[in-house]
Amino acid sequence: MSLVIDCSTWAERERGVKAAVSAIRRGDLVVIPTESVYGLVADPFSALGVGRIRTAKGRGRDLPLPICVGRPRMVEGIATGLTPDARALIESFWPGPLTLVAREQATLAWDIGDTQGTVAVRMPLHPVALDVITQSGPVIVTSANRAGAAQPRTCQEAQEQFGDDIAVYLDAGPLLETEPSSVVDVTGDVPALLRVGAFSLEVLREVCPGLTDAAV
Repeated sequence: MSLVIDCSTWAERERGVKAAVSAIRRGDLVVIPTESVYGLVADPFSALGVGRIRTAKGRGRDLPLPICVGRPRMVEGIATGLTPDARALIESFWPGPLTLVAREQATLAWDIGDTQGTVAVRMPLHPVALDVITQSGPVIVTSANRAGAAQPRTCQEAQEQFGDDIAVYLDAGPLLETEPSSVVDVTGDVPALLRVGAFSLEVLREVCPGLTDAAV
C-alpha cells in the first residue's frame, strides 16, 4: 500500500522526504512535485527502478529518461565537457525550467535509454523536489502520467493514474499551470535551443548571446 504524505507542515515534509529517499534507494517509485507537474521518480543507477519507471510510463529504451539534480554541482558527476556557455546557463536559470542536453560521463553505470552519449538534465524549482534530490542524488524525473493521459497538477491526479504502483506520494498541494522547460543542446561548441518553453530565445540569449535557434 502506498504512503501518501502531506508536505504542508515542516515535520511531515521532513518525514516525507526521508521516506521518499529510502524508497528511491530501494528501487521503488515515488511521486514528487516539480515546478509544473507532479513527477515520477526513480534511481537511474537501479536496474529495478529504471525498469519500473519504464513499465509505469510505457516507455522503451528509444526514449531516454531525463535526469534531475538537486544542486548545480551534481551535474559534474553525470555530464562532461560543459562549456562556459553551459555553465552560464546553469548559473542564471537553475533551479528552474531549463533542461540542458549535455554529453554524459562515459563511465556511468546506468541504462537510461538510447542516449547516443548524451543526458538531459535540469534542476527543478520546487523546495520539496530539491530536498529529495539533494539527499538522494541525481534521479530520473518524468511527468507522473500514463501514456496518453493528462499530466497531473495535483497529487490526487497522480494517485488516480498509478495507485499502489508508487511507494511514496509527496503531496504539496495543487501546482500552478506553467510552461514546460526550455531545452538547450550544449553538446557542441555552439549551444542550440531545441524547444521553447518557460524561457524564450531572447531571454536565454541575454546570458548566452551565441545561442542558435534549432526549435521546430
